[in-house]
Amino acid sequence: MKNSILAFALLAAPALASEDIADQYPGSVLYSKPYEVLPGVFSAIGATAPPTYENAGHNNNLSFIITGDGVVVINGGASYQLAEALHLEIKAVTDQPVKLVFNENGQGHAMLGNSYWADQGVEIVAHTDAAAEFESHGGQSLRAAQARVMEKADDTRVALPTQTFEDSYLVEMGGVQIEARYLGPAHSPGDIVIWLPQKNLVISGDMAFHERMLPIFEHTVTADWIETWETEFEALNATYVIPGHGHPTNMDQVRRYTRDYLVFLRAKIAAHLDDGGDLADAYYVDQSPYTNLDTFEELATKNAGRVYEQMEFE
Repeated sequence: MKNSILAFALLAAPALASEDIADQYPGSVLYSKPYEVLPGVFSAIGATAPPTYENAGHNNNLSFIITGDGVVVINGGASYQLAEALHLEIKAVTDQPVKLVFNENGQGHAMLGNSYWADQGVEIVAHTDAAAEFESHGGQSLRAAQARVMEKADDTRVALPTQTFEDSYLVEMGGVQIEARYLGPAHSPGDIVIWLPQKNLVISGDMAFHERMLPIFEHTVTADWIETWETEFEALNATYVIPGHGHPTNMDQVRRYTRDYLVFLRAKIAAHLDDGGDLADAYYVDQSPYTNLDTFEELATKNAGRVYEQMEFE
């Protein structure tokens, strides 16, 4: 009951982010202990900061769903050890086996832990674009993780998903409907969401941010992300959101800090272009309404520069 009350409190009002807290769960390599967000749905909330040795690279959310006939995990994790630690937490709350792992995208923190799950004989599912991304860049992600977290990356290797899909991957397990959906271009190649229609809950992955500033990569097309949001993500009409980073929340909060931020930044850059501004000055367009977000200092100028480079030729 205590955990449920905590979960709903977090959903009702945005929790304080935790960029400056080195570790919330010293007894585990996990940054924080998983808690029950909604009945049968647990999440270990990662640090809303860049991956570091101190947080063992656990800077995204690792979730799992307990059904009547097995457990479904969302995200392989950033290392073999993180995946193993999550599995220990699963075993502490249920005797049911893990039967399926979803990778929310092709980034290292979603897929490097696949190596552990593959050793357990668990089916691993991802979008085709995410699998291709990890196949191309998984070695680079692994080397970066090894350099960053050192022995905490021991036993980690590149292990590709065992199944891929294009549009959706539907599972009914123990009476629970689980829908992995590709909604369209967003943050990175092959971003998917996990939709639980019976709970009106979406595990959004990197489709949605709210406590930390979203990163815009070279391959992130912001106009497409906005279109995917407005035409597909909003249509879910979710009551509850477990984002890729940060505490569980609601649609109003992730809309404010994802879709609205993208629209805001594009408007700033459009005005800058109209005034004949160049790339050097574009980095410093005013983003002060978002200074409260973790990773603002690391990402705001980079985001502005990348949006300028996109919009210059739109």
